[in-house]
Amino acid sequence: MNNIKDLHIEKDILPLFNSTLNIDAKSALLTLLNKPLSSIESIIERQDIFKGFIKNNAVLETYSYSISYLLETSQFLKTYAFKEVPNNKIKYKFFASKYERAQLKSSLIQMLLLFKRLHTLYFSKLRLAFPESYTEEIRVINDFLALFNSKNYEELIREYKFRDADVISLCAILAEAKQNKSITQFWDNLSRFEAYLSISKTIIKHDFSFPNFIEQGIELKAFYHPLLEEPIKNDFKESSNVIVLNGANMSGKSTFLKSVGLCVYLGHLGIGIPAEYGAFPFFNMFSIGINHNDDLLNGYSHFMTEIKSLKTVVEKASNTSHCFAMFDELFSGTNVEDATKICTTTITGLPQFKNSLFFVSTHIQDLKAINHNAIANYYIDCKLINDIPTFTYKVKQGWSDIKIGQILFEREGLNRLLKN
Repeated sequence: MNNIKDLHIEKDILPLFNSTLNIDAKSALLTLLNKPLSSIESIIERQDIFKGFIKNNAVLETYSYSISYLLETSQFLKTYAFKEVPNNKIKYKFFASKYERAQLKSSLIQMLLLFKRLHTLYFSKLRLAFPESYTEEIRVINDFLALFNSKNYEELIREYKFRDADVISLCAILAEAKQNKSITQFWDNLSRFEAYLSISKTIIKHDFSFPNFIEQGIELKAFYHPLLEEPIKNDFKESSNVIVLNGANMSGKSTFLKSVGLCVYLGHLGIGIPAEYGAFPFFNMFSIGINHNDDLLNGYSHFMTEIKSLKTVVEKASNTSHCFAMFDELFSGTNVEDATKICTTTITGLPQFKNSLFFVSTHIQDLKAINHNAIANYYIDCKLINDIPTFTYKVKQGWSDIKIGQILFEREGLNRLLKN
């Protein structure tokens, strides 16, 4: 069970990738963003799908249609009983009122115009530079659209000669398509296609890169959080599987964790990541705890939520799962003495799970005393300029000794006020 709620997929990440044109495609996109893939092979295949979309950008960059046409056509195909339409013109005259027959004809013409646009301008022009499994899905879409892309239909519509016989013929085709579920398959495939297209547009726009998968360690070059307007890019390379991140409050520890976590998570969706280069192991379990809140639903305090989360991760890692876990300001919900002791036990115990990768942020200075060659220490830099803290948001190796709390306390004159 993955714990990814602190990545705020629907609130923050979906809008980053969402340029879909209809609710079904948006739903397909959200489903995709919530499901990490189960193997490196499936990730590589997904990466190759997006690379295929990127190669077809010249064709797809203007991909569009009338949204009302699509919504109305979708509803029409889902609800209309085509098999009840008589198969000869005489019976068809008595099948429905003149108004109802006109409505049916109008809906069919609208469908034909939509499908012609999709097929002629886009799907028929695609270079099939995709993995074979997805190439077959594109072929299925193309074959379905081709059923309704006859030049004969186009001429009949243009010359106002679309007659009852044409309605009957189309309804027979649609009745069979509905019977063998190819209409449902078409909409599912089209929604997935548009979800992929939406993601590929973001990859192109932001120049995201596709990560590599390695046995151990993590390397990210010029990575950042894509929701920041003017992000500071960082480089980070570490072979240890336990990284302790320290630094002053407001220095950017949580943003750093979110940026790393997002890169690793998106990489496991087969999506490009906001970095110039990325490499990390494959993980089959995610637990990303950033800016914890009390879990009122389950009756746990902030501290107890962390305890339960840590236990879940350790149990999974003990059972050979490859875990990627982040703990922001671990155990800050208890007293300093308590937190120091159990943080020390946690940090010194995690290196034994060599197939997993752990990030722990803290502002407990006493943890600096931990001396373990499998634990790496980093901090987010903060400089004092004229006794004013200046944040660089750059990650550096080691520990920060700046006591920003005391500095801000003094700068606001609280020492003087309280002594008076």
